[in-house]
Amino acid sequence: MAFYNQQPQGNFYNQIPQQQQSQFASSNPVSTSYPAFGGVQGTMDSQFAPSGSMNSSNNSGVELSKGILAAFSTSGYPNEPPLLEEIGINFQHIKLKTLAVLNPRGGFIGPEIRNDADLAGPLLFCLIFGLFLLLAGKVQFDYIYGVALFGTVSLFYFFKLMSDEGNISFSGTASVLGYCLLPLVPIAFVGIFLDLNNFFGYLLSALSIVWSTYSASGIFVAVLGVRNIRLLIAYPLAMFYSIFVLMAIFVEKTAN
Repeated sequence: MAFYNQQPQGNFYNQIPQQQQSQFASSNPVSTSYPAFGGVQGTMDSQFAPSGSMNSSNNSGVELSKGILAAFSTSGYPNEPPLLEEIGINFQHIKLKTLAVLNPRGGFIGPEIRNDADLAGPLLFCLIFGLFLLLAGKVQFDYIYGVALFGTVSLFYFFKLMSDEGNISFSGTASVLGYCLLPLVPIAFVGIFLDLNNFFGYLLSALSIVWSTYSASGIFVAVLGVRNIRLLIAYPLAMFYSIFVLMAIFVEKTAN
């Protein structure tokens, strides 16, 4: 029949008036044109393009570097957290917890301080404390870490028995004890220049012990959620910090 023998007179897109073609092109600026197939030329939007092509851009359109050197570069994805925060070192939490120790009556101890189990700050304070003792001629790094480990284990189980819910962790206990060691660091610094085995040294050491004990007991009371037993919590803490003060006051005598 004549209907089946009729040949197409052109593709469909070319039969559209020129004005409508320009409007269609302006409304689809990212369309991808494909050659005519069987006399018909079609257009396909770029969203239907194959997704398996290799490119160096992420979903947000930010170009990333290529090659093996990209593994050692500092480029990354947007809104990516810093590396220190990914491994558990948050400087904002370190700052908040340090201020809570230095000013124990400064206000409410928020959950970001109570639930923080950061150990970077305690390790730094122990290292500085031992360094000041070393400058004073007292090599006692083994005693510092030994007493810290034994005291942390003992106090952790002691406080866990006192808590009804047991909502305290070993790392959280070590974090609080380490941060509250900060008031004792000036004692070790003063011991570099002055002899602490006198009345002035005893008085200064006693004030530092009270400061550390008051700060630590306040945080532990908030963590454990207990009341009216702060003195019971403060007693073992005072003995714990007194051992560090004795390291700063007395000099180990060596045999001649």
